[in-house]
Amino acid sequence: MQKFIRSLLLVLAGVAIGLFVYSRLNRPASVSQNALDTSFVTAAVAAPPHTDSLAFNRHNAITEAVKKVNPTVISVNVTQINKYIQRSPFTADPFFRQFFPDLFGDRIVKQKVQAIGSGFIISPDGYIVTNEHVVSNATEIVVAMSNGKEYPAKLIGKDHVADIALLKIDKHHLPTAHFGNSDDLLIGEWAIAIGNPFGLFVNNKPTVTVGVISAAKRNFSPLEGRVYEDMIQTDAAINPGNSGGPLCNADGQVIGMNTFIYTGGPNNNGSVGVGFAIPSNHIKKIIERLKKRGSGDKDIWIGMYVSDLNGYLARLLNYPYQSGVYVRRIDRRSPAEKAGIKLGDVVTALNGQKIGSVQDAQNVIEVSDLRVGDKLFVDLWRNGKKLKKTLILTKNPF
Repeated sequence: MQKFIRSLLLVLAGVAIGLFVYSRLNRPASVSQNALDTSFVTAAVAAPPHTDSLAFNRHNAITEAVKKVNPTVISVNVTQINKYIQRSPFTADPFFRQFFPDLFGDRIVKQKVQAIGSGFIISPDGYIVTNEHVVSNATEIVVAMSNGKEYPAKLIGKDHVADIALLKIDKHHLPTAHFGNSDDLLIGEWAIAIGNPFGLFVNNKPTVTVGVISAAKRNFSPLEGRVYEDMIQTDAAINPGNSGGPLCNADGQVIGMNTFIYTGGPNNNGSVGVGFAIPSNHIKKIIERLKKRGSGDKDIWIGMYVSDLNGYLARLLNYPYQSGVYVRRIDRRSPAEKAGIKLGDVVTALNGQKIGSVQDAQNVIEVSDLRVGDKLFVDLWRNGKKLKKTLILTKNPF
């Protein structure tokens, strides 16, 4: 009897074990919480980083801004006629100058040269902005696009004083740069300079350098007859050939036009991290004026250079006031010299507007929008006398 009971228990145990194994092998697949957690971690490690994550992605605000602006940047290739004065060794001898002026007088010598610069497209129908000094005295202008194509460009207008020129090519549906607000700059924000330094428009692509906005509203006294106001200072590398190219912010907006640099010395032609750009709001005003009127004879020659007075100079000139500007230099044979203006004259008004500083004089010249053949009315103080002079502006020979 006991053997029977033990046999029965063994049979029942075997049946139970068989049923358990059967149920495990044939039940529907399910995933435990631990298995789910493990699979999630494995998938997270294997998956690529999210495309919007700057920490895992090389695409950032700078690269996106460059992608926007690069197609609008062009290389400006210019054939120029440069002029310079060849001084005669007998310049100071009145006899030779009076009786042999053609042989012993100063001569203007012309020389044909090639020059390069940068520019950027501002409208789909082919308007391009660059520096005036890039295309000055140009006999031929050819622009090279980032797609490798080249087009002859027509000079629509130029402003020598503001150093801005407007070009036009016969092409439509072009990519265009968009201006930002240069009055809303942040010191320390990103600044991206794009252009053709040293002619390195390699594989039809411009060069990109990056820095920050170092300062704003920098003013400079007249440089070679030009007036630079509210200039943007940046440490983004700017070199010869960058002139006329755009300075952009991290949104891909043009906030200025790269124009000139401080090199740190006469033997250094490269960037030392002190470059300057004409602000975009200033550019917009000038190009609208050039579109309406063109330049024609805008390349004027005044030939008079002024500096601010101080107390010492005022006493030296016997001038009763301490503010104003005095004539420190006059070009020979210039409209200023022909009008009878002399060194040491104190300029009190231009075109009827009072002048108290060099800045005032610059503003009057710029707003007057003068052309060759126009008249410039100058009020002077000389040795206690008030004088009025009229300059008839001529074309700049330089």
